Amino acid sequence: VFFHNALPFVGFGFLDNAIMIAAGTQIELSIGVVLGISTMAGNLAGYVEALASRLGLSIPDLTPKQADMWQTRLSAHLGKAIGVTIGCILGMFPLLFFADEEEKLEEKN
Repeated sequence: VFFHNALPFVGFGFLDNAIMIAAGTQIELSIGVVLGISTMAGNLAGYVEALASRLGLSIPDLTPKQADMWQTRLSAHLGKAIGVTIGCILGMFPLLFFADEEEKLEEKN
């Protein structure tokens, strides 16, 4: 249950963070202004979950009683939280390609 919930959220966190770092301002200024939405209003998680199921991530075979147990719910929520955290950390890779603002000022001087 933990891994079933964590893996799609690793992908979601990675894509969300990488896209927002690389193109968040342009998305906000173009599409966000026209549609009146924020950059986080997309449904990227649905696409990532569908991709995970296509790649063979199987749904745990649980009875309704097992699915309602507090341990199962805790595992699912922890999997989502830890998965999106790991994904967001991995999604910070575009920051490696941005020059530091101080370095830009020093180069101009």
